[in-house]
Amino acid sequence: MTEFLVKHFVKDYQSVEKSAVRTRYGVLASIVGIVCNVFLFLVKFIVGLLLHSVSVTADAFNNLSDAASSIISFIGVKMAEKPADKEHPFGHGRIEYIAALIVSFLVLEVGFTFLKDSISKIRTPEILNFQIVSVLILILSIGVKLWLGIFNRKLGKKIDSKVMMAVFTDSMGDVVTTSATIFSLFFFRITGINIDGIVGIGVALVVMWAGIGIAKDTLEPLIGEAIDPEAYDRVKHFVEGYDGIEGTHDLIIHNYGPNQSMASIHAEVPNDVNIEAAHELIDRIERDAVDKFGILLVIHMDPIEMKNEQVMEVRKKVEQTLAEVDSACSIHDLRVVNGRGQINLIFDMVVPFGYEQEKENQIQLELMRRLQEIDYRYQCVITMEHSYKAEE
Repeated sequence: MTEFLVKHFVKDYQSVEKSAVRTRYGVLASIVGIVCNVFLFLVKFIVGLLLHSVSVTADAFNNLSDAASSIISFIGVKMAEKPADKEHPFGHGRIEYIAALIVSFLVLEVGFTFLKDSISKIRTPEILNFQIVSVLILILSIGVKLWLGIFNRKLGKKIDSKVMMAVFTDSMGDVVTTSATIFSLFFFRITGINIDGIVGIGVALVVMWAGIGIAKDTLEPLIGEAIDPEAYDRVKHFVEGYDGIEGTHDLIIHNYGPNQSMASIHAEVPNDVNIEAAHELIDRIERDAVDKFGILLVIHMDPIEMKNEQVMEVRKKVEQTLAEVDSACSIHDLRVVNGRGQINLIFDMVVPFGYEQEKENQIQLELMRRLQEIDYRYQCVITMEHSYKAEE
């Protein structure tokens, strides 16, 4: 069914790297979500009224909130499609994240409302009416939500959409809560004990948890999350694959919406290379990055010594010594300045984010101590910094 819908309603569906095609996927997912959730709301609401069941009614309004969420997602996807303008030179892609954040608040509100209703239901329980037809309708609901979740998961993976993956998580939560509702009905049928309010609390907590998960997933790119290791390595290896580039560091990727990113990176080139030739190479890499990844890449050129044997030997000693002190750290941009009574080693050191200031200071002192054991003239001038790459 998923492939059928995609092939018939998403024009040029294979070109997922195109913004227009990605929008079509988002619109399709939103419309399908609206249709499915409105249908389930009507069915569950009627069943809930017949059974006097707060958990079934909670499920119904949860579906209605999901339908509203799909409408907001539809609006968000359409607004995110707007091209860049003078006020927003990087486009409007982040609107999609904002829409998902609004959805998370709606889901949380529904969860809080039914938590309150379920507590009231425990205090003053109502009589449940067990009807096999109602149970079958709820089983149908599980099937619809399961399919809807898998549908969003497939599309979300295809176009790398956090919003669709959040919808998948929410749908799986609905499957769990509806299953719990069916359990409470069978439990009442067998034992005569009404646990509807308790199950309703479970439903509310699952809905609230789903809302928190959606908020977390959408806030991360808005706040500015660490670079995905695969994306980091992909761009790093791409730049380093060009002849004339000896290494890279300080890669930063800024997310301005799905498939809309800007990045900067420091590329190391031999310090004796012709400056115009190096500049031409850098320009070519930047152009190729747009074609290959759709990323606006800005490259800072760092000249490094490749022939001076003293510098090469010092760099090797510093790297080996640092590996002995703490293998999680690394260096770059090393320069050697020879003086009359001392040799200044100037470099940047990259340390993990989790290190406290005291530990960073200890690493510096230990590194300097060991290097001075190698040559008492060594004096280190170290700039501490952190990597923008997420921990694997």
